[in-house]
Amino acid sequence: MYEAFGLAKNLNFVKAVQSNQKSKFKWISISFGVSVVLLIIKFTAYYLTRSNAILSDALESIINVIASGFAFYSIYLSAQPRDPNHPYGHGKIEYFSSGFEGALIVIAGILIVIEAVLRLLTPQPIVHLEWGFGLLLLTVLVNGALGYYLQKIGKQTTSEALMADGKHLQTDSYSSILILAGLVLISLTGFQWLDSVVSLVLSVLIFYNGYALIRRSVAALMDETDPDLLENVVATIKTSKRDHWIDVHNLRIQRYGSDLHIDCHLTLPHYWDLRQVHDAVHEFEEDLEQTTTGGVEIFVHSDPCLPNCCHYCRLSNCQVRSESFSRDIVWNVNNLSKNQKHFVETNPIV
Repeated sequence: MYEAFGLAKNLNFVKAVQSNQKSKFKWISISFGVSVVLLIIKFTAYYLTRSNAILSDALESIINVIASGFAFYSIYLSAQPRDPNHPYGHGKIEYFSSGFEGALIVIAGILIVIEAVLRLLTPQPIVHLEWGFGLLLLTVLVNGALGYYLQKIGKQTTSEALMADGKHLQTDSYSSILILAGLVLISLTGFQWLDSVVSLVLSVLIFYNGYALIRRSVAALMDETDPDLLENVVATIKTSKRDHWIDVHNLRIQRYGSDLHIDCHLTLPHYWDLRQVHDAVHEFEEDLEQTTTGGVEIFVHSDPCLPNCCHYCRLSNCQVRSESFSRDIVWNVNNLSKNQKHFVETNPIV
């Protein structure tokens, strides 16, 4: 029976991963194709207008294409099965993709600053503003919509590569809106130098978003704690708490791309036999699996209870209780993450 359950659990894990990968492949392919089309449109707009601001936007679109291509490869690699050299899979490649995209965005910002300064020193006339405005408006609508859906799908599939690509496309749409505003001002005032000023303002926005992507990527590669994810898991444990879950501690969570790994220590009655412990651990794992998306692996180390645990143990039919129940432990992110059993004296009363 237990072998059948283990096989079914593994099959569910594989199906969840495969479903996520199909969705990610679909949307990153769309992103790559759309990025190529928008790149052509923006360079066409620059050719017609000779606007430095539009050129800046077109340069960033080159980054979009390269980044989407790298994101596509990272999603392909993350879908590869685990092997002896990568026992946790290849999911972390998506964080490299995110950091790589952030670095490319920063490089694009530097190129934009250089071009803007050169145009300020040697200004050139801007022509056919109406064509540039129309083409750029089209890219704003497409980038904004696609960026929104990529981030939405990225959150659903816990894909860092998709979320980074979506964030980049939305930033690109905001940049284009800024450029559109600049083109309107130029047409109203006739001040050609505003074109380069808009480019410099745009570069600040680009630098910030590039830094944010790099920071997020490094944090993930360093296994930095995700507060929101940890809060969600702790809330699930508290909501699902059984009387025989005497204590939980040393809770740790790691992401490997779209896969989630959770491990912790669960204190159970010391006199239980192996089958009772197995069933309790399975029950604990099932409750946690309901709150996560994509693939999840949970490793639970079972600890035997100690006499001090009696103070916060709610088991009413315990035959070996040595102390009376005193009060509950208030489980939270701080005390569940510590690698030690809890003592009722150091915790508030419920």
